[in-house]
Amino acid sequence: MSDYEFETDAVVIGAGISGLATAYRLRRAGLDILLLEKSSHIGGTIQTEKLDGFIIDYGPNSTLDTSPKISDFIKEIGLQNTRVNANASANRRYILRNGELRPLPMNPPQFIASNLFTFKAKLRLFAEPFISPAPEDKEETISEFVERRLGKEFLDYAINPFVAGVYAGDPSRLSVRSAVAKIYALEKNYGSLIKGAIKGAKERKKRAQSDRTKAQLFSFQQGMGELTKSLGKSLKDKIQTECEIRNVTLPTDSQEFYTIDYCKAGQEFTVKTKSLIFAIPSYVTASYLQPFDSFLSSNLQEIVYPPVAMVFLGFKKKVACRALDGFGFLVPKVENRNILGTIWSSTIFPNRAPEDGVALTTFIGGMRQPELVSREDKELCSLVLNDLREIMGLQGQPDVIKIKRWQKAIPQYELGHEQRIEAVKQFETKHPGMFISGNFRSGISVGDCIIQSETLAERVLDYCKQFMSVSQVSEKIAS
Repeated sequence: MSDYEFETDAVVIGAGISGLATAYRLRRAGLDILLLEKSSHIGGTIQTEKLDGFIIDYGPNSTLDTSPKISDFIKEIGLQNTRVNANASANRRYILRNGELRPLPMNPPQFIASNLFTFKAKLRLFAEPFISPAPEDKEETISEFVERRLGKEFLDYAINPFVAGVYAGDPSRLSVRSAVAKIYALEKNYGSLIKGAIKGAKERKKRAQSDRTKAQLFSFQQGMGELTKSLGKSLKDKIQTECEIRNVTLPTDSQEFYTIDYCKAGQEFTVKTKSLIFAIPSYVTASYLQPFDSFLSSNLQEIVYPPVAMVFLGFKKKVACRALDGFGFLVPKVENRNILGTIWSSTIFPNRAPEDGVALTTFIGGMRQPELVSREDKELCSLVLNDLREIMGLQGQPDVIKIKRWQKAIPQYELGHEQRIEAVKQFETKHPGMFISGNFRSGISVGDCIIQSETLAERVLDYCKQFMSVSQVSEKIAS
């Protein structure tokens, strides 16, 4: 029997960016909410630490301002003055080819002059507008799609490292429709990537949206943790951490609310709620939903989350190495290295290192080499340093070394992902008032999660209106 019982409008499970942003919007709209988090801290993978003059982001280090909805949200939660846009040099990104860092071309003139691609690969690109689209009933991987339209070299030295950098994924497994839906849409809507890029740019301008290649990259003065810290502060009295959910009960003919039994600090609680939002990884959501829908649970369990290790190296003084004149670099699989890529953190944003110091953030593992993540700290650091010495000419020993292992890092939108998300939608239709969110749905970035939280909050509000009187609805709209 519970020690405490109470009622609320909405319970959000999971205090990562998806859960925090959704809970914030619901509370601001006037709903009584409760946010439950299993761990002792909020923010999910967004974690920032200040150490010896360095600012270390253990998860996302930045996000792109691809929509006015993102910048509007940052202003609304009061972080506009602490927002920091990336330095202009961060637009320059490098790809490793034959052991040499070569700039990734960002426009047609750069592409023509680039030494990243051979003349044959450049010539191959001109054939792209004349290649027929694939049949709609055939779901392709990113590898199949790119090789068909752009050729093998473009796949190896542009798309493969890009997928490793964004998803820590394998393009031969990811669905082009789900993982890079906007690129797939160019072929579907325009019959060509090049034609679609030109026409799409005009359409985005009308919608006030930014192309991801031109959108402003930003973070905050004290790192990405400022974002979740600010949201947590505004929700402080509505967040409960270190909660273990024991049971979820669906509404019945005699009970129209969802019921959640959970334990915190040795005490048992029962909360009855009009709406229930899951904003946690798919495999965790699957465990809660298994008693109600084994088919959906099995679909959610199929979403793969590969392990990734983040290795931060901090140098308090200027260190001998190649010029750090960009965002960093990515490593194609064909280069046979241990690392996926390195972010030159102290170049991108100010105050990431002491004056004249250098901060480097390297990623290792992912779908490419998941076994490396389990190596001991000393060996993992050695693998990273050896690669950086050969690739960047890095010399000296770091003053600060921090390693963070994410055993289940980023959801992979693999073949069949559309069908899995369709199963989610069917479940939500069958169980009104229950909502499923997270970065395995509608995009993995911080910005994607912020945008998704607005749509989700609107759906929750619409559902909860049926429990309110006319005067209550008017009151909430006015607020």
